[in-house]
Amino acid sequence: METVLEQAFKREECPKHHKLLQPGNRSQKVFFVEKGLIRTYYLKDEGKDITHFFFAENAFFMAIESIFYHNNSPYGVEVLENSIIRTIPYAELEHYIDQSDELEKLMRLLLIDMLKAFSDRFQSIQFQTAQERYRILLETYPDILLRAPLGHIASYLGITQQTLSVIRAQR
Repeated sequence: METVLEQAFKREECPKHHKLLQPGNRSQKVFFVEKGLIRTYYLKDEGKDITHFFFAENAFFMAIESIFYHNNSPYGVEVLENSIIRTIPYAELEHYIDQSDELEKLMRLLLIDMLKAFSDRFQSIQFQTAQERYRILLETYPDILLRAPLGHIASYLGITQQTLSVIRAQR
């Protein structure tokens, strides 16, 4: 039986390549990946798109810049494989959080996990080699090579597809 909170999340089946959000959006929604793989991306140098982050099953994501700071988010969101996404407006979710200590604690833990993931990502870009970033990506998403285009993986790692091919050949 579904809980009231589960019922509050709208369920949407999204086809591969569907753009959930464009860069510059002001989304107020919280997204949950029930099934599938999603990437956030930004545009650089005359429209070249760069993968910012991957989100797979059981992951939450939201446009933090829009929800908390009322600014445009620089990130777009693309579905990389047929997916099931659940959404809820943040204000509505906050209503449920205010009514439940357990949910408030869960949200705090989710936000800490998200902050840690972005901190790790920032550290990897600053201090790790491309080979180390690739190894960690495979540890985090063991099936990523089967699920995401190599161009998106290369841009996430901050390398060219040619460099990615060299790294893959060395493993």
